[in-house]
Amino acid sequence: MKLAKKVRTAVFPVAGLGTRFLPATKAMPKEMLPVVDKPLIQYAVDEARQAGIEHFVFVTGRNKGVIEDHFDKQVELEITLHQRNKHDMLKMLDEGLPRPGQTSFTRQQEPLGLGHAVWCARDIVGNEPFALLLPDMLMRAEPGVLSQMMQSYNQNGGNVIAVEEIDPEEVSSYGIVGRGDGPDEGFDITQMVEKPAKEDAPSNLIISGRYILQPEIFELISTQAKGAGGEIQITDAMVALMNSQKFTGVKYKGQSFDCGSKIGFLTANVAFALDRPDIAEGFQRELLALDIAELKGPIKDA
Repeated sequence: MKLAKKVRTAVFPVAGLGTRFLPATKAMPKEMLPVVDKPLIQYAVDEARQAGIEHFVFVTGRNKGVIEDHFDKQVELEITLHQRNKHDMLKMLDEGLPRPGQTSFTRQQEPLGLGHAVWCARDIVGNEPFALLLPDMLMRAEPGVLSQMMQSYNQNGGNVIAVEEIDPEEVSSYGIVGRGDGPDEGFDITQMVEKPAKEDAPSNLIISGRYILQPEIFELISTQAKGAGGEIQITDAMVALMNSQKFTGVKYKGQSFDCGSKIGFLTANVAFALDRPDIAEGFQRELLALDIAELKGPIKDA
């Protein structure tokens, strides 16, 4: 059996304007919005690093320079922390940084869709398989979702997509896959449909913002027409790639939060705060003290 080529590179599309979070995102990228005390983009990078990724490619836009700064050393801060004997903080900051030479940044000059953002990374990725992580989708899983996908990729090769179940009534809002043979950890994907009507959906399994893709996707993106919303859609290119390559679905163990929405973002903050041993007890106590009857019930039951 031919071994799958190692996935060393991850692409992070971070060029979006984040208009749903204005005015907070007027001067700050939405990917830098914090969940508890860590920005969204850091969670995605940490997930990729856990999965063995060695090269982190950020597809940025205007006013996104702070993302590049975040993944760089801040000498003045480190000197101050050292002088104040804040060694735990220094260690934490160091552990969050990719090593020198592991990051690349490229621009998406126009907002032409996710497919176009991925295509903008083509020359950096080269002729190699790569992971694609959408930072808006924050994953709560151990091991991380991309690590779970890597296990399937190492067995099956080809292309891998993370999926999760949703209420069948909501399928018209998502990209949906058809499920073929195989276990939850790696089953054949038989089709992909973007935002189908309930009666036309092949399943209730949605594409969840984590992908492992082969480099042939770049050529397909470069020649495809604009799709839904007048944008170049990654799903359209994947459907075309299915004609010649295998696609595997991984129904991952974990929970996702759509932090592109205000409700998803706020829910993620609550969930991740309650996961933190250093603040969970105090945070839950403050939540229960709020004079909101609807909130008190579910928190007490948790």
